[in-house]
Amino acid sequence: MKQENAWKSYSPEQLKELEELAVRYRAFLDAGKTERECVREAVRIAKEHGYEDLNEVIQSGKKLSAGDKVYAVFMEKAISLFHIGRKPLKKGMRILGAHIDSPRLDLKQNPLYEDTELAYLDTHYYGGVKKYQWVTIPLAIHGIVAKKDGTVVDICIGEQESDPVVFVSDLLIHLAGEQLEKKARLVIEGEDLDILIGSRPLVSEDGDAAEKKEKEAVKANILGILKEKYDIEEDDFLSAELEIVPASKSRDCGLDRSMIMAYGQDDRVCAYTSLEAQLAVDTQDYTCCCLLVDKEEIGSVGATGMQSRFFENTVAELMNCLGEYSELDLRRCLSRCRMLSSDVSAAYDPLYASYFEKKNSAYFGKGLVFNKYTGARGKSGSNDANAEYFAGIRALLEKHNVAFQTAELGKVDVGGGGTIAYISALYGMEVIDSGVAVLNMHAPMEVTSKSDVYEAKKGYLAFLLEA
Repeated sequence: MKQENAWKSYSPEQLKELEELAVRYRAFLDAGKTERECVREAVRIAKEHGYEDLNEVIQSGKKLSAGDKVYAVFMEKAISLFHIGRKPLKKGMRILGAHIDSPRLDLKQNPLYEDTELAYLDTHYYGGVKKYQWVTIPLAIHGIVAKKDGTVVDICIGEQESDPVVFVSDLLIHLAGEQLEKKARLVIEGEDLDILIGSRPLVSEDGDAAEKKEKEAVKANILGILKEKYDIEEDDFLSAELEIVPASKSRDCGLDRSMIMAYGQDDRVCAYTSLEAQLAVDTQDYTCCCLLVDKEEIGSVGATGMQSRFFENTVAELMNCLGEYSELDLRRCLSRCRMLSSDVSAAYDPLYASYFEKKNSAYFGKGLVFNKYTGARGKSGSNDANAEYFAGIRALLEKHNVAFQTAELGKVDVGGGGTIAYISALYGMEVIDSGVAVLNMHAPMEVTSKSDVYEAKKGYLAFLLEA
């Protein structure tokens, strides 16, 4: 079945809307390079659209009703937004779910060390990465340091033009004969992804090099800088969450400016378009929800991952504020929900055509991608959506003139992957995977088509209105 390229169908007004959305999306990417930053930005935008903090509603004793809009943040790394509908919650909700964590390097708990008068931070990579892609590129440090006195220090180094950047070094080509014989996964070892952060020794006031008194003078100098700028000590790294991400800003890509190149589009492209759709919808019969979670790249584990009960608990609190809570009605609500589990798909790359099956691949410019099933090696780990459910979604997308396509992630026994869909399906709700096609998935810089970003927002809005 041939899908037409959506670029061919746009009116001047739609092209204007598309470019305006791309500008907002790029701003979101630049502001949210970590899950904490994404939540912070989502809250800022939601408040501008009249959303209230659910915790404040609970504390005030206010009762919610149809038309009210609330959000709930969990541990600063996951957020759910609700636009209350006219029907009671036990009838179910319409949910757009996505994840806001992305592959990166994380600092170890005891990261700072010096070797031959060079200071480094030791890292552990997060999520599926090709480790060799992370060397010799400018990197930034984002995150927080939580101190014993209860204060939390925000860290962001490398994003301003005046900021320094850090990097992972690589072996020069002149000495790399043995290295180049290794398999790609071994060219750069995980323990070698340490970032170089300094080379200048601490100098005492009398001008003598501090190494006469300090065994590790470069490390001492770094600690002095951290103390002066952030008032943190070395042992504060023990309770820090510091992420190493590309320092590059998002950019228009292609001479025709048809694409966006940026870090973290898996899965912030689906998260942002879901958020836009949630904020654009008016009061519907069913409550509309946008759910943005953490930890998908490492199995949706932990308190802020989809396997946690935080979403279920939030819905229980919401029902209580509506005067509708009972354990049975909570179960009915979750089982009667309809959801799009939004995550990216691999865009067909003709330079690597042998890894794709052309009839069942996602393409740039063909719109929102649906994966009836994901998984690998015989659909293992997938959610296989009901045909009847997808039939209804096809109908509503066609009604709203949304370009869409279907795909798998590579050839059978070659590719595979998973999303949060199978976890949501545990409640018994109808859920299918959808998302945007991405080139360079999991690389430091990923690429999407502006057209697909535009169609994703249209599709998510249509789902909230009609599903």
